[in-house]
Amino acid sequence: MVVDTLPIDIIHLFEEHGSLIKVEKGSNIFQEGECATEILLIKEGTVQISKETEDAKEITFRICGSQSIIGECPLFSETTVRSTTAKANVHTELLALSKDSLEMMLTQKPALMIEYLKWLQNENLKNQSLLRDLILHGKKGALYSTLIRLANTYGEPLEDNKILIKHFLTNTEIANLCSTSREMINRMLNELKKQKIISFDKGYITIMNISFLKQAICCENCPSTICRID
Repeated sequence: MVVDTLPIDIIHLFEEHGSLIKVEKGSNIFQEGECATEILLIKEGTVQISKETEDAKEITFRICGSQSIIGECPLFSETTVRSTTAKANVHTELLALSKDSLEMMLTQKPALMIEYLKWLQNENLKNQSLLRDLILHGKKGALYSTLIRLANTYGEPLEDNKILIKHFLTNTEIANLCSTSREMINRMLNELKKQKIISFDKGYITIMNISFLKQAICCENCPSTICRID
């Protein structure tokens, strides 16, 4: 169910010119406030993009898998400081290109620049869609939309229209994605389990009735390239 939205020619740029970086599970790839000099492509593994609020609460914006670009914000801008923190959820390999090098290569290849801008616009639409759901539908809606996005990104179809989310998540990690407390997420997940909307086992969630979740938040059925968590 994963949809590749990053143009293959952009991936080739990183493969041909990027420097390989290996990061162990739980280690930061970059931190909020650091100088932003590189753009990174995830070659293998998963990366959590998050931000810490003034009261030390963590908010997770994205969980990115292979062939996702992270740290892209400084490109073609005067931004020099990271606005988020990137942490490896598992052993992760990345390809890094300096901001200046990637800008130069895109400038020299107008067709490739257009492909990059199309991809970037899609990323902006994903962010707008996520913020819309978090703001308009309350905590329950935030959970429902997060489950739908996880299904679109990491889902494996099963019999009877069930979907297994093949990505391990703790309730705390889900709470961070929904910008709420773990206790509230526990209650809402248990309620969905009682209603047989979901089931979960050892950190893996199976959505038994995704139509219920979509109807509850008046889902607009956005393309799966937009309704994603990566």
